[in-house]
Amino acid sequence: MDSRRETLKIIGAIGTTCAFPFGADELYGQHAHVPKSAEGADSAPYKPKFFSETEFAVISRIADLIIPKTDTPGAVEAGVPAYIDSVAAANKRHEGVFREGLRWLESKKFLKRSEAAQIALLTPLSEAVDKNRVKTPQQRFFLAVKNMTADGYYTSRIGLLVELGYKGNTVLSRFPVCAHPEHHG
Repeated sequence: MDSRRETLKIIGAIGTTCAFPFGADELYGQHAHVPKSAEGADSAPYKPKFFSETEFAVISRIADLIIPKTDTPGAVEAGVPAYIDSVAAANKRHEGVFREGLRWLESKKFLKRSEAAQIALLTPLSEAVDKNRVKTPQQRFFLAVKNMTADGYYTSRIGLLVELGYKGNTVLSRFPVCAHPEHHG
């Protein structure tokens, strides 16, 4: 698990938005993450705009398998499923990819499978994506979900501040000296 999380940190750090071109201008720099109320509890359950409730549950489960909760919050806690729903709703090019992929997963009874069986079903799709061999509709679907999961997570408050430890732009009155003597000259 650590190597997958480390890999996702690297992907997030170099800007996954470059890896997934969006067609809707309103999505640039904006992310529809589900906010928490001041008390820390959900103010209201998220109502999907693009997906049905069952489809949203499938997307949530896949996002959770891609970036699970560990010592830091996972994709679901970061509001990634709502982000994916917003992106899909804003760009009609995604409709065919998502509908076909979700139909295929429904035919496989994805949500009724054990976690191990879900992972076994998705692993070949992930391997094809990782090797740039995306050919089937199922692989295109998984590529879209995987990219949107990484993008949504690492641009959310949880991904950016908690997971990556981003402190924001800080002004330094002095720059620390390099600790490597060979760099002093």
